[in-house]
Amino acid sequence: ALKIVRKMVMAFLDIDYLCKTPYQRCSSQDSLDEQAMVDYFKEVEIIQRSGDAETQEEVQLKVADEGEQEEAWLMEAGLATLFDESASDGEDSIALLSTLTRTQAAAVERRVETLKQTLRKRNKPYSVPDVREIFKPASQSKVRAHIRPRISAVSSCVNEDMQVGGADAETDINLEVSFSEQALTYKEGLKVTQPQNEADDRLPDFRVSQDKTGQTRVGDLSAEDMKKVRRLVLIEMSALFDTCGIEVKAHKALKVKVRESGLFGVSLSTLLEQDQRRIPGTKVPLILQHLMSHIEEQGLDTEGVLRIPGAATRVKAVCHELEHKFYEGVFPWQSLKQHDAASLLKLFIRELPYPLLTVEYFSAFISVLKLPTKKQQLQALNLLVLLLPEPNRDTLKALLEFFQRVTDHKDRNKMTLNNVAVVMAPNIFMCKGFRSKISEQQEFAMATGTANIVRLLVRYQNLLWTIPKFVLNQVRKHNMENQRKMHRDRAVKKLLKKMAYDRERASDKQEKNTEAEGGFIRVQAPQFSKVSMAVQLTEDLKASDVLTHFLSQERSPSVKREDLCLYEMGGNIKERCLDEETYITALLELNPSAEWVIKSVQH
Repeated sequence: ALKIVRKMVMAFLDIDYLCKTPYQRCSSQDSLDEQAMVDYFKEVEIIQRSGDAETQEEVQLKVADEGEQEEAWLMEAGLATLFDESASDGEDSIALLSTLTRTQAAAVERRVETLKQTLRKRNKPYSVPDVREIFKPASQSKVRAHIRPRISAVSSCVNEDMQVGGADAETDINLEVSFSEQALTYKEGLKVTQPQNEADDRLPDFRVSQDKTGQTRVGDLSAEDMKKVRRLVLIEMSALFDTCGIEVKAHKALKVKVRESGLFGVSLSTLLEQDQRRIPGTKVPLILQHLMSHIEEQGLDTEGVLRIPGAATRVKAVCHELEHKFYEGVFPWQSLKQHDAASLLKLFIRELPYPLLTVEYFSAFISVLKLPTKKQQLQALNLLVLLLPEPNRDTLKALLEFFQRVTDHKDRNKMTLNNVAVVMAPNIFMCKGFRSKISEQQEFAMATGTANIVRLLVRYQNLLWTIPKFVLNQVRKHNMENQRKMHRDRAVKKLLKKMAYDRERASDKQEKNTEAEGGFIRVQAPQFSKVSMAVQLTEDLKASDVLTHFLSQERSPSVKREDLCLYEMGGNIKERCLDEETYITALLELNPSAEWVIKSVQH
């Protein structure tokens, strides 16, 4: 077996699980066949010959100590007050807890109880409340009262999906009901059991049902609301794995020596700081953008693009030249061969000092394959993508879009989804400097596992950057709870000021309500010459119709449709860029206090 494979990140893998699923040959175009796996190990051998893996510092991964993992989890979820009374987010934690589903609440309870037992074993003083105190009957009206009436609705909704019939029901993705609640319903036997961990790994054509309130994608929300999304998604992801009986052990953050400048072997955050000084707003490292663009400019019809390596000595020389000439703008791109550029792209990913999928969530990505159905695996990947730090998420998105463009030319370049997956999996999962000794059987299990994860990421990338509606609804409830608290705090201290403010706003509010009741909404556009306009409200009015109406009245010729977005602002959301298929009437029912603003957006 290849020596380099033994340097893979086996600390992240549950080897016993992976080895229980023997590799089977399948002629399906949707599965990994023997030739595809040969390509995987050829790629590993190429990496070995390149020499970069042999000179890396060995890094030993460590699992967080007992209790330490739960404490870090509660802090990341914004629930530090549950084990530290001095934490300053007590009221916000209560608001967050009030939005949780039964499975999410169970995930919190489990970690609080584990932390409490750990501290008791160590005979350390602690202030962790009894789990029964967190969700005691007296406080259930604040925390869980809203959950029980919805449990039957959850089961009913999931049952409807499962009874619609045939393949269509199997391929619909329900974003309105918590994924962990759906998993619990599945587990409780409300669905006819299907084969677990399908051997041929076929990939269904999943679709998201149209929602009249519009789909929400990463980048559509304010930073403040995205912070709430991330906390809720962390709880939901843990609840999903808990419900399926899968334990995911988090690893401690790495402390490694990192270059403070340059292109290769530099952290994403450092790269973006360098790039943003040159081009403000850069979200994906410029060197990676240039490499992908160069490969495309040379033509994606080239057979074996991404698979056939460049000459190792030449790639090293070009890498050194890029380090010195890239930011100076004098690198001779016209002389860079396409296969060399592809090798440099893969080298860039491998040389990142921290994994693209992050140390914290690496084992969770691997554990996705333990979930019993493809739908649940996709749901877990959706949550994990939302959990990634913004630089990692943006970079991953750019790469997956590039891989998709490569596979779009598969008839000529012979790079199918499987080919791309097996070639890129070693580069994404063989993280810099990680080492572990494994058997040949484990090597093969890891190869098929990581390649399958890359397949899922590429195949379903259009769904992975969607924020589920149930999470967004929880954010709305969280905001409403915070607003009620804010109003209570102001009641006495700022009563007079509030009354004056209310009088000042009364006429505006009355005008707004009168317009809505009269069948119109007021749309603001402060960035443009047409500052405000009234739009007739109908059952069929969409966000796209509002933008069309605005453009018909806007006098500036420089305003382009693709640069505009209608925003939902205020009420129970801070700010949300609307999907053009959003029905305004449906959204008004969800957020009756919303205001409507047209703004330009950056692509």
